[in-house]
Amino acid sequence: MAINRQPVARRCKKYDISPSVLGYANKTTYRNSNTNRRKKASEYSLQLNEKQKVKFIYGILEKQSRKVYEEAERLPGVTGENMVMLLETRLDNVVYRLGLVKTRKMARQFVSHAHFLVNGKKVNIPSYQVKVGDVISVREKSKDIDIFKAVKEEGPSQLVPKWLEMNQENLSGKVLALPTSEDLDYELQYNLIVEFYSK
Repeated sequence: MAINRQPVARRCKKYDISPSVLGYANKTTYRNSNTNRRKKASEYSLQLNEKQKVKFIYGILEKQSRKVYEEAERLPGVTGENMVMLLETRLDNVVYRLGLVKTRKMARQFVSHAHFLVNGKKVNIPSYQVKVGDVISVREKSKDIDIFKAVKEEGPSQLVPKWLEMNQENLSGKVLALPTSEDLDYELQYNLIVEFYSK
């Protein structure tokens, strides 16, 4: 699997997003703060930048990103909104948004290590699509891990969005509705991504 080892804070600055979107509250960068950038970016550059930003936030590769677009295009409704819904309902993202872990990267790792159940069944695929009514919970064997103990005692690591419901005592969450672009924790011009892929 391709791994981008460029510093997180540097990439956040490049895509003009806050590191807190990725769960990094204390990261910052002042590198190249006075560089002379082109005043006007091309249309292609804006589209590419927006697509790369989404890939960076969700930790997905180009093949996965294109697959999400193609699936969104097949679904009824607005393609961009469908893309948002598909990305936000990935199991690793839902685990992060429930505040069970601190970053999406950590969420992918914990899902891959089978620490979570979906409707009582073990799922270890980060890209697994959850549905309305699904219950995501921490496996009984995993509840002794320090990070889950902290959530049980102190609460979720972040504000839980309205389309999810968190049960702190049971270390579980439920999908109440499908997310929309209004539920994102960062700014996204999904029309630019759709334009990029539709060429």
